[in-house]
Amino acid sequence: MKAQVIDLETGNLERAKPSRGRRFLNGLCWFVALELFVFAPFKFYPGGVLNYPSYPEKFVHWGYPAWFSMVVGGLELLAAVLLLFPRRRFLGAVLLVLILTGAVPTHIINRDTLSDSLAAPIHLVFAAIVALANWPADWRDLFRRNHATAAA
Repeated sequence: MKAQVIDLETGNLERAKPSRGRRFLNGLCWFVALELFVFAPFKFYPGGVLNYPSYPEKFVHWGYPAWFSMVVGGLELLAAVLLLFPRRRFLGAVLLVLILTGAVPTHIINRDTLSDSLAAPIHLVFAAIVALANWPADWRDLFRRNHATAAA
């Protein structure tokens, strides 16, 4: 249910405007999700895109099986979809935190390029901010279908 306020001058019931912090958080979620969608071809296309090596090749170089890049890419797309739904943002952000917790040491240990080595920790911080900002008061609320059930 959207927050509503009463306009004292007119007495009309209006929808409350979201706070600046809530708008920033919403924009951050959409930015991360859009970025994950835009860069999905780099993870799924086996031949590489724009002279960028394919992720299956990179995963083999890092010591993981080639098919694991598809699993990671699929989980990142799932997290991106979850970030678009306000009631599921916490789940999407936690999924990204788990993925990126493995990506950060992988890039550092393998001495990857600066862009790869910086992107993972920055995204980890973004995902942690979203997860902390959307921390549920009751974990069961994450799996309820509507607010009426949550209030009962």
